[in-house]
This record gives sequence, C-alpha cells and structure tokens, in this order.
Amino acid sequence: MKGFLAFPILLLLLFGTAVNAHFATGLEAYNSGDYATAIKEWKPLAEKGMADAQFNLAWMHYFGKGVKRSYTPAAKWFQLAADQGLADAQSNLGVMYREGLGVTQDYKNALKWFQLAAEQGNAYAQSNLGDMYQQGYGVIQDYRRAHMWLSISASQGIKKSLVDRNMLELKMIPADIAKANELARECVAKNYKGC
Repeated sequence: MKGFLAFPILLLLLFGTAVNAHFATGLEAYNSGDYATAIKEWKPLAEKGMADAQFNLAWMHYFGKGVKRSYTPAAKWFQLAADQGLADAQSNLGVMYREGLGVTQDYKNALKWFQLAAEQGNAYAQSNLGDMYQQGYGVIQDYRRAHMWLSISASQGIKKSLVDRNMLELKMIPADIAKANELARECVAKNYKGC
C-alpha cells in the first residue's frame, strides 16, 4: 500500500518541479528582456490554469512586452487569475473595470475586485477603494470609508494614499476623521474582512 501512494506523490513532485522550472525560466527571460521566451514558457502554464503565469501574461499584454499592447487579452488573463483569488490580478482587474480598459467600464465590478483584493491586504486595491468611496464611483460617496481605506493603504507604504487622505481631511470635520480612524483600526483588527 505504501508503494501505491508513493507513486502519485512522486509524479506530483516531478510535475511540480517541471512547472516551477518553466515558470522560473520564463521569469529569468522576462527579467533579461527576452519576452518571446517568457511568453513561450508562461503561456502553456497559463492555459493549464496557473494563476501566476496568467497574471504575468496579462501584465505583458497590458504593457506591450513581447506582444502588441492590447487591453482585451490583458483583461482576459487578469480575469482568469483573479477568479483564482490572486490579489494582484484582482486589483489590476479592478483598475481595468474602473477605466474601461479591455472591458466595458463598470464601477460596480471595479469595486467588487478592489474589495476582494483589499480583503487580502493588497495596499493598491485599498488605495483604489479609498478613491472609489471619495469620488462616489459605484458606491454612495463616503468620506469616512474613503479615509479609512486610504489610511490603511498609507500604513502599508503607499505614499499617494497618504497624500490623498491628507487632502481629503480638508473636506472633513474632526468628528468624521475620528470615526474614520476608528473604522481603520477595526478593519485592521479584522484582517480587512467585512470593512
């Protein structure tokens, strides 16, 4: 019985090692500017469902690295990785929905993807949520919630969030700022869930 179980585990390890080798080869090629090799290594992995490879292909399409710049395939690959829970892909997909890049502009979908990424601690998604609440894009404008998300993002080192939050405070009364700070502390204590 032990030998029977060892064979599938061995296959899994060998397959995992080969997948990691292809991913690493693609990463090395990308970092050296050999985008054609990066695509050759990552595309089969992405097509088999590897979220990190899907994200990297999306990034290449978004910025036109080794392919013609095109937001539609970028959105497709970000969507596939986002559906698997990859926070960076969720955050970038949120940007694409907010701006209408490769997809129809849709603030509600942008908000959804920012929220999912923010709940995983993605500081850029948290910053974007702050912007959405400040502007009232896809939500009722809410300066306290905007301040909360901008503060959380700023605490993770996003300087733009700090600047945006400080500018937002000029529009707020002290009681609302205090409430926003309380909301931020509660949100951090809940690991960003349900904020």
